Amino acid sequence: MVKFSFALPPFQLFNTLSRRVEPINPINPPQVTIYACGPTVYNLAHIGNFRTFLCVDLLRRALELFGYKVVHAMNYTDVDDKTIAASRAAGVALSAYTQRYIDEFEKDMRSLHMLKPHFQPRATEHIEKMIEFIRQLLEKDHAYIGVDGSVYFRINSFPEYGKLSHLEKDKLKLGTQVFSDEYVKENYGDFALWKARKTEDGEIGWISPWEIGRPGWHIECSTMSMCYLGEEIDIHCGGVDLIFPHHENEIAQSESVTGKNFVRHWFHVSHVLVEGEKMSKSLGNIYTLRDIINKGFSPRVLRYHLLTSSHYRQTLNFTWQGMESSREALKRIDQWLSRLQNIPPSQFQQQEGPEQQLFVRRFIEALADDLNITEAVGHLFEWIRLTNRLMDKGEALPQIDKAWQLVDAVLGVGELNVQVPPEIQSLLAIRAEARKHKDWQKSDNIRQKLQEMGWIVQDTPEGQKVWKE
Repeated sequence: MVKFSFALPPFQLFNTLSRRVEPINPINPPQVTIYACGPTVYNLAHIGNFRTFLCVDLLRRALELFGYKVVHAMNYTDVDDKTIAASRAAGVALSAYTQRYIDEFEKDMRSLHMLKPHFQPRATEHIEKMIEFIRQLLEKDHAYIGVDGSVYFRINSFPEYGKLSHLEKDKLKLGTQVFSDEYVKENYGDFALWKARKTEDGEIGWISPWEIGRPGWHIECSTMSMCYLGEEIDIHCGGVDLIFPHHENEIAQSESVTGKNFVRHWFHVSHVLVEGEKMSKSLGNIYTLRDIINKGFSPRVLRYHLLTSSHYRQTLNFTWQGMESSREALKRIDQWLSRLQNIPPSQFQQQEGPEQQLFVRRFIEALADDLNITEAVGHLFEWIRLTNRLMDKGEALPQIDKAWQLVDAVLGVGELNVQVPPEIQSLLAIRAEARKHKDWQKSDNIRQKLQEMGWIVQDTPEGQKVWKE
C-alpha cells in the first residue's frame, strides 16, 4: 500500500441509481467488491467493449491506490442466443466455440495490460445454482411457468421495477430488447428466467424441474455475482447499454430473492462512436484489437486512448487522428523517462519535495473526483514540463521515479523499455532478412511464431518494431 504525506480525499463516483456523484460506501471496508458484466463470447471483443472493460480496470487500479482491497469478478456469457446461433453456424460444439473466444479475449486483456479479475466465472458452470435461484423466485411468487415450460419473472411483483433506469412500468412499450423473445407469458414486460428448448437450440439444453432448456441472460449475472461476492455488492459495472433491461432485471430478481439491496453503487461507461458514427457491420467500423494493430498502433496506445480521450461518462469519438495524438503523448512520456535514465543519482533529492507533493495531490484529487483520468493526465504533463525544465538547467530533481510508479499503477501503460530477449532478436533478424528478399511466406510464419511466444511485431518505414503482449 502506498503511503501518502497528506490525507486522501473521499473516493467519489457517479451512481446511476441516485444520479449523483457520491462517496463509495463499502459494506466491509477496506474491502470493495466489484462485479463487471463480461463479454458474450461469440466473437472477438471490439473497441466499444474494451472501453468499458478498461474503465473498470482503471476503477480497480484507482481504488487499490487509495488503499482499498478490491475483490473483482467478471463473468463470461457462454450460453445465450448469440453463442448458440454462432456455434451451430460454425458446426462446432458450444463449449469449444466459446473457449476459442475466451482464449482470444484473455490474450487481448494481457496485451492491454488489464489486471486479471480474481474470479472469471462462466455461465455454463453455474446452471444448477441458477435453477435453485429460479426455484426460490417461484416459491416467493415472483415467477411463474409459462405454457411452453419457460419460467418468467413477474415484474408486477416488484414495485420498484424501473428504479435504476427511471422507467415507469405502465409506460413500457413493445419492441424494446426485453420483449424480443417469442415465449408465451402473462405480461409483455415479464422476462425469461429459464427458456425452454426450441428447435434452433439444437441439442443445447439442461434438465430442470420445468423443461429442458437454458437460463435467461439476466439470471446468469445475478447468480454468478452472488456466488463470488455475496448477496450485496459494493460496485456493479457495465456499459450504459446494460442499464435497461439487463441491470434493471438483475435488481428485480436479486432483491426479490434476498430482500436486500443488491448493489450500493452502479458504475456505467458511455458509448464509443467511430469517426462520429455508431459502430455497425454495414459501415465496417467495428474494430478489434487485431484491426488496431494492423493499422500500425500498439495495444498500449489503444489503452491510453480509450482511457484518456474523454471522461468515462461521456461518449468517446474514436478517430485515427486521435490515436495518432495518443501515440505522440506516449512518445513524450517515453522520451521523458528515457531522459531521466541518464541523470546521475546525486542530482535527485532525498526528500519528496513540495513540487512533487503538489503534483501527487492533484493527481489523486482528480481520480477521487469521479475517476477524472483526463484531468489527472493533464497534471502529469504539467509535471513532465516542470521536471524537463529542471533537467535543462541541471538543477536538483524530485524523486520522479516514485511519482511515476504511482501514476503508472493507475494508468497502466506498462513497461516502457522492455528488454527483448536474444532468441526474439534472432527471429527478428531472420525475418528482416526474409523481407529483404521478399520471402513474404517466411516473414508471415515468423510473425506468427513471435505472436505465439507473446510478442507482437509491426512493420514501419523505420523497420520492425516489437512489443510484449
